[in-house]
Amino acid sequence: MKLLRCLYKNYPRFAALLEDNKIQFLASDPLDGQIEFAEESTTLDQVTLLPPIQPPNILAIGTNYLGHIHETGAPIPDHPLLFIKATSAITAANMPIKLPQMAPSEVDFEGELAVVIGTTASNVSQENALDYVLGYTIANDVTARDCQRKLDRQWARAKSFDTFCPLGPWIETQLDPTNLRITTKLNGQVMQDESTDKLIFNVSFLISYLSQAMTLLPGTVILTGTPDGVGMARNPPVFLKPGDVVEITIDGIGTLHNVVTD
Repeated sequence: MKLLRCLYKNYPRFAALLEDNKIQFLASDPLDGQIEFAEESTTLDQVTLLPPIQPPNILAIGTNYLGHIHETGAPIPDHPLLFIKATSAITAANMPIKLPQMAPSEVDFEGELAVVIGTTASNVSQENALDYVLGYTIANDVTARDCQRKLDRQWARAKSFDTFCPLGPWIETQLDPTNLRITTKLNGQVMQDESTDKLIFNVSFLISYLSQAMTLLPGTVILTGTPDGVGMARNPPVFLKPGDVVEITIDGIGTLHNVVTD
């Protein structure tokens, strides 16, 4: 089932996307427990998509694909490399990625599988980890490389400018995350193309590992890492500029589409 948040008649609503682009509204927040349908419905072209979740935390994993490690020269990690993005960086599908005034020159794309936690998880095992998942969506871990690599020499500001976490277009609840193709296109050109079976630390391991460090609250979003093909590793580098179109597609979920503006 594809769960989404949308704006309909000026009100935010939870809904499910059914066949033929039909939207069936939900009676309550899907994080509240059992998913119940309301009577009202409409179609996808009658709503404006919002970020599919308003997370209490965004936990992100760096250097989690060998190809990306090789292209950046990073060491192979022996445990997940965790960083945190500000929740204010969230934006929706079809909304602009805004180049920040203070760091507009080296903004990069990173297509990723995102995990949405459905129920409180603390000290869970790998075997049971997926039982705590509401579903999966698509993320773009947008990054200001000059802030990350030269100015700050850490990742917080580089990853957390407003609109630097496009998320969506919806959450797919019935999906096996172990072998999903991720494709990132920039202006129609394929830049990243990899499968989640190449993750160094898979989804089950990440949930278990993170839950031993901190309680994963319902709605927590985990970004699982980006494959090779990012702009900074190309020769010459390819950074985002106004008018660029970024499309990230993941099998079984759909496509996250955003246009870059200044």
